[in-house]
Amino acid sequence: MSPLLSPDWRQGHGPIAHRSGTVARVQALLSRLTADGRLAGAAEGQALLAAADRLACAAMSVVVHMTYARRVDLSGAALAADDFKPTPEGHTGGSLNMVPAFVGYLLANALTGNTRGWLMGQGHCVAAIEAVNALTGDLSDTQRGRYGRGEAGLSQLAADFYSYAIDAHGRPAVPLGSHAGPNTAGAVSEGGYLGFAGLEYVHMPLPGESLVAFLSDGAFEEQRGSDWAPRWWRAEDCGFAVPVMILNGRRIEQRTQIVQEGGAGWLAEDLRHNGFAPVVVDGRDPAAIACAIVEAEDALRAFAADPQRRYPARLPYVIAETEKGFGFAGAGTNAANNLPLAGNPHTDSAARAQFNAGTRALFVPPAELDAALAALDTHARQQRPRESGHPFAHRHPEALHLPAPQWEDEGSQGSAMAALDRWFVELIEANPRLRVRVGNPDELASNKMGGTLERLRHRVNAPEPGVPESLLGAVVTALNEEAVAAAALGNKGGLNLIVSYEAFAVKMLGLLRQEIIFARHQKELGRAPGWLAVPLIVTSHTWENSKNEQSHQDPTIGEALLGEMSDTARVLFPVDGNTAVAALRNVYAGRGQVACLVVSKRDTTRRFDPAAAEALAERGAAHAAGDPAAAEVQFVAIGAYQLEEALKAQRRLAREGRAACVTAVVEPGRLRIPRDELEAAFVLDDAALHALFPPGLPRVLLCHTRPEPMLGVLRRIDGGPAHTRALGYISRGGTLDVAGMLFANRCTWAHAVDAAAALTGCPRDALLRPAEQAALDGRGACADLK
Repeated sequence: MSPLLSPDWRQGHGPIAHRSGTVARVQALLSRLTADGRLAGAAEGQALLAAADRLACAAMSVVVHMTYARRVDLSGAALAADDFKPTPEGHTGGSLNMVPAFVGYLLANALTGNTRGWLMGQGHCVAAIEAVNALTGDLSDTQRGRYGRGEAGLSQLAADFYSYAIDAHGRPAVPLGSHAGPNTAGAVSEGGYLGFAGLEYVHMPLPGESLVAFLSDGAFEEQRGSDWAPRWWRAEDCGFAVPVMILNGRRIEQRTQIVQEGGAGWLAEDLRHNGFAPVVVDGRDPAAIACAIVEAEDALRAFAADPQRRYPARLPYVIAETEKGFGFAGAGTNAANNLPLAGNPHTDSAARAQFNAGTRALFVPPAELDAALAALDTHARQQRPRESGHPFAHRHPEALHLPAPQWEDEGSQGSAMAALDRWFVELIEANPRLRVRVGNPDELASNKMGGTLERLRHRVNAPEPGVPESLLGAVVTALNEEAVAAAALGNKGGLNLIVSYEAFAVKMLGLLRQEIIFARHQKELGRAPGWLAVPLIVTSHTWENSKNEQSHQDPTIGEALLGEMSDTARVLFPVDGNTAVAALRNVYAGRGQVACLVVSKRDTTRRFDPAAAEALAERGAAHAAGDPAAAEVQFVAIGAYQLEEALKAQRRLAREGRAACVTAVVEPGRLRIPRDELEAAFVLDDAALHALFPPGLPRVLLCHTRPEPMLGVLRRIDGGPAHTRALGYISRGGTLDVAGMLFANRCTWAHAVDAAAALTGCPRDALLRPAEQAALDGRGACADLK
């Protein structure tokens, strides 16, 4: 042990103290680790424990400097007024609480010689991670050389935090944000949407891997789902997942509901009721957290080794009880959330004195800190990666073998969902080494994916006879869209699919957007993620769900995702079985993407042959009928039902001697005006676009979505109101049939013909019969348009 580290770690350091119960558990752990050879001896363990105390104190000091100060003085000298930021900012209290937890995670790794993965649900506490990483030197490529454990590096870290620096391209000019991001070494999620880490963590580890998930007691209130982990975890195909809830008892303005209900004891009882084995530890003490992590893993290891094991497993759950902002002024109050001092040290002498007193209590002499960091740097000796190199941060599964589809005959009838189902089963069979997860809120079979369900089965603890259920099923089903989507998005080491009703998939939007944004930021840094693309298939969609009420008729999910960058968030509208399979196959060839496919489950006519379907998936659009070079008007169809109405409209014009063409758009994002260089590489260039959409040609758009968002996406082919009309969902519906749904939203073939007549100057009398005109004008009946 270094003479600079206390020979008795039980003395603690600064505000960190070790309770007698913690000391007893830790000493028992050290004995076990020494006995089974994971630790050289008690002296090594005690040196690591003493080092963790000092690292935690130093990191907490850096955290409060990041909020308030322009620089860090490693000598411990008091800072003067000009050393402070005029406008301090930071989620200080939560970050202070995260420091002992994250240092406890590092300590567990050093004690056992195993680099676990980590996930932080409360991404606004990033200052804790960045402070520890800067002190240990475990930095991302973009941060290395800018930040570090020296005075200059730590001062730069403090100065950059909430500097709002922006570069000439409009991007952040420093590799540091308010939340975890790709610049944060080892981060896999922003954690900006509270609650989602609690849904994903149990699905993340592959066999042989370990993950520590830091969760928020405030996020516990967000939604059901995080307490369902025992429904999904299996020793046969899951690695170890240890949740650590930071129970500090406060949200931004008030106590959390957990504390209002009774605190750690109430939470522990609730967790036991839901199948967990909770343990309450001192969240102020890195040693207590490290001990709990190792003990939790040992319990899971023992369960996995038991040939008589029965599910559900009693999964460990660590409750790290603390107070908001522990270790600094304002602890335990609402003020601790953001700015714990009563005033701004830049202008307030009393606040300045309070800051200097608080950091003095956290001070670690430089030589002592160096010794602590050296003690914890066990990676080379233990032959393990640094924490930023944990496997979850570097997912890159083997390339998929994409089987050739069983194409269907053009002109025949069939369900596009049934075609997808057949091909997806073949994809599973062709890639047996990849763990599969299908996220499904309900009705997989009724959505025409019966083959997938029979092959994979619902995952349940007690299968019901005669029902497609299995203890080891790969279909994660619950009537909670976010929870089941998390099963697929968490399984980044495997093969995934999400299937939902279109109207209810919008409940997944926040989770999808968090994944999309993080992946896109990685691309912008030149570190594109390597996980296999995750498709979201939305079916029972707006137009075919006409039999239900308007709550079931909602195209919002596609519209919203079209607002994201199209190279990372793909939105596709296949029009038949062949184009659906070609589109899904094209999606699975990509990495680091989320793709929404809007697919009809009812039988439709197959309009594209195999070659045309593949070309359509590659380019995003293709001609379906007519010659654009000779056409007076172009019908642009986005969606299967829209294509059928466009083809009817084209036939009516042809019957009246007027030339029109029909072009199907499967991926509107391919046609948009690119917003940056990454999107520019994804969209069609002008030559390819003009070949599909000749300049100056009048156009009628028939949209699966509301027309206004689609007009914005397709601005490159929009000639303005005099040359372009857009039809689509206008938020009308109810208990109708398909024809009624189209009529209610003015999207029938006749509405398209009427729009074409207005654009070309052709009298509507020449194209539409009197009864049809009356129906369009609200004086007739929908049936007159059949």
